[in-house]
Amino acid sequence: MKSALICEISVIRVKGLLVSPPTTWLYAAIEKIEADFQRSADTHLISLPIQKFADAGIDLYFKDESTHPTGSLKHRLARSLFLYALCNGWIREDQTVIEASSGSTAVSEAYFARLLGLPFIAVMPRTTSPEKIALIEFYGGRCHFVERASDVYNASRALARETNGHYMDQFTYAERATDWRGNNNIAESIFTQMARERHPVPTWIVVGAGTGGTSATIGRYVRYHRYESKLCVADPEGSVFTKYYETGDATLTSSGSKIEGIGRPQVEPSFIRSLVDRMIEVKNTESIAAMRALTRQLGRKVGPSTGTNFYAVVALAEEMRARGERGSILSLLCDSGERYLPTYHHEEWVRDAMGDCDSAASLFRSELS
Repeated sequence: MKSALICEISVIRVKGLLVSPPTTWLYAAIEKIEADFQRSADTHLISLPIQKFADAGIDLYFKDESTHPTGSLKHRLARSLFLYALCNGWIREDQTVIEASSGSTAVSEAYFARLLGLPFIAVMPRTTSPEKIALIEFYGGRCHFVERASDVYNASRALARETNGHYMDQFTYAERATDWRGNNNIAESIFTQMARERHPVPTWIVVGAGTGGTSATIGRYVRYHRYESKLCVADPEGSVFTKYYETGDATLTSSGSKIEGIGRPQVEPSFIRSLVDRMIEVKNTESIAAMRALTRQLGRKVGPSTGTNFYAVVALAEEMRARGERGSILSLLCDSGERYLPTYHHEEWVRDAMGDCDSAASLFRSELS
């Protein structure tokens, strides 16, 4: 009723200025996204019992973000980015939405673009997994390929100009699009679900960083609510974030990450280093070894960025065990490994792209024994 009354008026006066009111389409678009959210249940928190850590009083958990409608952690980000852009007046009816993405964010944004009836173009490296490309196209999106990960930014801006569209720019807006104080963000969900565990406030929360939006949301939430949890970012080799964390030099660049979805070749505006308590740099072979180990532990395939997280989780648990500390460590299961069957879960592809993982696998198995 409120929307209809407002939209019957052609202009409204705000502090003496005549401005156009929000359109019926805008209100309907926001309502569609909010209704979609109401239909979605929260993601599961999985307890991961590893005997030697459990015996030492250390409990491990993974929040399973693969159960979102679009199958990954990025579903939360895409929803927030769309609401942020709509409420800022940046997206109009029938306007093309463009995003620079290595895959999962584009899948989720394609879902929301289809929900609103908007054209969507994902700008991504040509090496993005075929499964993610197929999912983007399934949701009605179009893929625009570039040769290097560092080319996605300029290509996205150029497409926005050519189509008179909106470049969503997750790498800039991820840290500000989510309400980090609460409103059912991922951090609030974590602490609510942990409330009845024997160590309800995690000693460590471990995440990867692509945009940096998740680490920013969790880090701010922890400080705002005055929890003692520390935030660790697991960073794959080739990413610039670890060097930036150590030096504070935002002009640094790197070769980029081979672990799809996390690690960047340049410092992204949404990565807030002052919120991070610890960085753990993880070799590609270690990420794959950890991915395979966690796949065995859970009896289901996980993705490579989850493997990067798991490597850091085990490293922190070993440190706590050596010091005789008790507590809990929580991380994220970012997406399903089914998306990576021809790549990260394919022995020959891994050998060609990453090298021999056998020594890392043997070392990691000994860490868990």
